[in-house]
Amino acid sequence: MSEEEVFIGSIDQGTTSTRFIIYDRSAKSVGSHQVEFTQFYPQSGWLEHDPMEILESVRWIESNWLDQSERDICSLEQFLWFAFYNAIVWMDARTSSICRKLENELSGGRTRFVEQCGLPISTYFSALKLLWLLENVNSVKAAVKKGDALFGTVDTWLIWNLTGGKQGGLHITDVSNASRTMLMNLKTLEWDETILKTLGIPIAGCLGDQHAAMVGQACRKAQTNYALEGSIAIAGAAVQWLRDSLGIIKSAGEIEELAMQVDSSGGVYFVPAFNGLFVPWWRDDHIARAVLESMCFQVKDVLDSMHKDAGEKGEV
Repeated sequence: MSEEEVFIGSIDQGTTSTRFIIYDRSAKSVGSHQVEFTQFYPQSGWLEHDPMEILESVRWIESNWLDQSERDICSLEQFLWFAFYNAIVWMDARTSSICRKLENELSGGRTRFVEQCGLPISTYFSALKLLWLLENVNSVKAAVKKGDALFGTVDTWLIWNLTGGKQGGLHITDVSNASRTMLMNLKTLEWDETILKTLGIPIAGCLGDQHAAMVGQACRKAQTNYALEGSIAIAGAAVQWLRDSLGIIKSAGEIEELAMQVDSSGGVYFVPAFNGLFVPWWRDDHIARAVLESMCFQVKDVLDSMHKDAGEKGEV
């Protein structure tokens, strides 16, 4: 194969879709395709994905966008296996009670593990979601007892299946993803035995999205570097909500054209808290106070509107 014929395929596994991008040797995108997958909301504040549907989205892109002669290298069909439970998405808040329990029981409370992993006890991170699975899903409990269970983030799931699954697949992740599980020691870059023992998580032993963006901008050094990260919970899902729930657009691409028809939002504020508010608005006491104040703001809006409607006819 000549240098001109060398390409790199990249799977961008997002919260609402799978995107496959092909780059040439100069890192220029020469083609891409995107497939959405289902968002499951079993209860208020819960969000799940079907791991098999995610894997199938990768398989579909593979079979429709790669040359047949190349597909045989990483064909998924013979490697597909099953998951014991749906994937619990990062913004899912079902572990809030587990978080409160640990904060009350462990010395140091919410910041107990910050020195080791750099993260507070929060519903955001994988460790608490793993605890929920171990406590609430019988098939997971049984599989762990038998030694038949493997846990991992979505990158681990895809890599394991793409490289063979039960037939010798690689069950791995990288430090950028592992650092967001609340289980990796930032100094050793290995799973932290103290955290695992404290939480009772059994363990034997790619790039996260923000980290991948930095690599794409040539931010590379030999030593390990850490960055302060801030995340918003809802972006693409809000556009999907306009399309699928409200029906005011038929495709995601229509939102910009519709929004450009006006100069401003006309005083309308949209708070995309489909699964609760996210950082930095996640303190229970602040949320409780905001709920009470929201009632006052609603009353004020009504009074302001009544005064405006009354106009010269008199005050309300």
